[in-house]
Amino acid sequence: MKILMIYSDKFAYTPKIKNLEEYETVNEGNQYTDCLVAFIHAEEQDEKEEFNAFEKKMVKNLKWAAGKNNTNRIILHSFAHLSDSKASPEFTKNIFDKAQERLENANYQVFQTPFGYFLDLNLNAPGYSLARIFKSL
Repeated sequence: MKILMIYSDKFAYTPKIKNLEEYETVNEGNQYTDCLVAFIHAEEQDEKEEFNAFEKKMVKNLKWAAGKNNTNRIILHSFAHLSDSKASPEFTKNIFDKAQERLENANYQVFQTPFGYFLDLNLNAPGYSLARIFKSL
């Protein structure tokens, strides 16, 4: 798994092209402020890992990065462009849902961008080092 975490003063998206028909249809975009946007790429090898331990490690990294940026708002965004290897959409969506549940139980506000879409993105990120963090899990 690859995670590019970017703290954003403002993050917005608009759904443009649905590329996975089996997932929910979304017509409206959304906008968030003061949030950590996690661009997450699940890889094929991730599906061979013990799921709960793997998901826990991902959540730990998200909590750490959110804490470093003084926010409790996290956006999970599927971004399958950080590696050549790709996990199945079902695995990726499942890990997003489980991570959201775990984070919400720890008093984080968590949102997911529409799964299975290409989105127009608008990201306003400040220029300091911990506003941009890359992790390979």
